[in-house]
Amino acid sequence: MKKENKFFKYLSLFPISFYVIVLILLPLIYIFCLSFLTSDYYGGINYSLTLSNYLNLVDLVYIKLFIKSFLIALVSTFICICIAYPFVIFVSQKKKIVKNIIMTLVMVPFLTNSLIRTYGWIVLLRKTGIVNTFLEDLNVISSPISFIYNDFGIILGMVYTLLPFMILPLFSAVDKIDKSVIEASYDLGSTSFKTFFNIIVPQTKVGLFNGSLMVFIPAIGYFFIADLLGGGKLMLIGNLIKNQFLSARNWPFGAAVSISLVLITFGLVKIYQKIGGKMDDLGGF
Repeated sequence: MKKENKFFKYLSLFPISFYVIVLILLPLIYIFCLSFLTSDYYGGINYSLTLSNYLNLVDLVYIKLFIKSFLIALVSTFICICIAYPFVIFVSQKKKIVKNIIMTLVMVPFLTNSLIRTYGWIVLLRKTGIVNTFLEDLNVISSPISFIYNDFGIILGMVYTLLPFMILPLFSAVDKIDKSVIEASYDLGSTSFKTFFNIIVPQTKVGLFNGSLMVFIPAIGYFFIADLLGGGKLMLIGNLIKNQFLSARNWPFGAAVSISLVLITFGLVKIYQKIGGKMDDLGGF
């Protein structure tokens, strides 16, 4: 029986193991090896080892690009947190059937391709779009406002696209909080602000951490949002990687940028985990 149980255990692990190895691990190894090669004039690969791709990233242009990409991802994550927390607290206070309906509506955007939804924002917010036309007709503005083709447009697109990834883990965490603890906090004279930071946030740190990762990491690499809502004028890391593989045909350099991004992101995650561990040792915030 034990041998049969082990057999079925390993058999059940095969699909996910196959997925991880074939579709994640092997491509990552290939990209890693590719990053130490060079590209010729015609976009071919020269099989001679070099560190030049990584050394080129020390250039101030690329450093600024990394910093800007991480800042936009950080701002997008912060805005998602600010929107998601009040929303999930409001929803968690509703009856079960109402919760299910609202959370289903949160999932509805996933039924439509994110690229199509991004084009919808262009129709709404461009200078000749619905929002500017409406505001001009009401004489609220005298000339069109540039809502898109700038940093604001990119952050707006990131928040809109990634907000559900923050709401779902936060809702799962907030919904598990014992409501009597929150009521006791109010009964003891605590304000809503203190209750939020002293009770809700410490008990939902896992959901906050997971949601932050699910927003922050994609926000760095969503090149299509920067292309569409940034008007192609603003370059982020995701755009740089895409251009190296598709336009410049410099796959080794694109691979080096990709690996560097993975390592930096992994480092930030470890730092975040270390900070989280220290907070737990101190008993919360």
